[in-house]
Amino acid sequence: MAENNLKDFTVGWIGVGRMGYAMVERLLKVGADVSVWNRTRSKAEPLAELGATVVDNPTDLADRDIVFTMVGGPDDFIEVTTGAMGVLTVDGQKPRMLIDCTTISEEASKQVREYATKVGTAMIDAPVSGNAKVVAAGKLSIVASGDKEAFEEAEPYLLAVGEGVSYVGEGELARMVKICHNVYLGVVAQSLAEITVLAEKGGVPRHAFLDFINKSVMGSPFSAYKTPAMVNLDFTPTFTPLLLRKDMDLGLSAAHNLEVPMPIAAMTREIIQNLIGSGYTDCDFAALIELEAKNAGYEIKSEDVKVGTGL
Repeated sequence: MAENNLKDFTVGWIGVGRMGYAMVERLLKVGADVSVWNRTRSKAEPLAELGATVVDNPTDLADRDIVFTMVGGPDDFIEVTTGAMGVLTVDGQKPRMLIDCTTISEEASKQVREYATKVGTAMIDAPVSGNAKVVAAGKLSIVASGDKEAFEEAEPYLLAVGEGVSYVGEGELARMVKICHNVYLGVVAQSLAEITVLAEKGGVPRHAFLDFINKSVMGSPFSAYKTPAMVNLDFTPTFTPLLLRKDMDLGLSAAHNLEVPMPIAAMTREIIQNLIGSGYTDCDFAALIELEAKNAGYEIKSEDVKVGTGL
């Protein structure tokens, strides 16, 4: 890891939704100098009480050394970086480095990277694995790609928001890793819903079954922190079916281009589409278990049992 500390560079942050907000909080808690912009300013304003400076436009962050982006998708990323008010478009003033944590396609990432290179800004792809609760627990995982020297400068800032950072090489390789990760996320979530419904319909309480899974070799941090949602049917959104469908589509598009057969992923994508078509949109994708129960012919109910998240 590079020797610089978090006061060596000023930080700009674009996008403070659930994830971005939690990540900025962590930077502020360790003393970083952070200015933030969000499309809906009111969502960013509470960060001012923690020490952040809230600005009016992405262009107001052009004087920052490092600018992070955590936005909704590729169109948003292109707009806030290279659009009319993009942070990379200010004459005579460009950030030293752009670090994007959004899950987007390799094509969109490459488009912005080429623009950034032309104006003299290094770019690091740094998509993340986890949700806001994972961020708060200090267990966020980050995969990064781009220029190795730029990565080494950025690493202390990435480690401030995440538990570990995996550098996988130059260019857009981190995008491929994150897309593969989220396809796997969808497949595992659906599989966990299926086996849990099977166990419950066979007479096993959900909380007891998931307790066993989490203690077995098949358990994981993911199965553990999704257990409360599946046991108590709390589908407060951390990651919506709409966002999961977007990432499944990105993965299947990459598979098509590379001629990699992905029959299980393709089937899971259609199940997620069914979830969305059934009205599950502004909720957590853990709602897959409720749809699975309906398809199994019964109405699932909250067990109202206190269970841990493993975080």
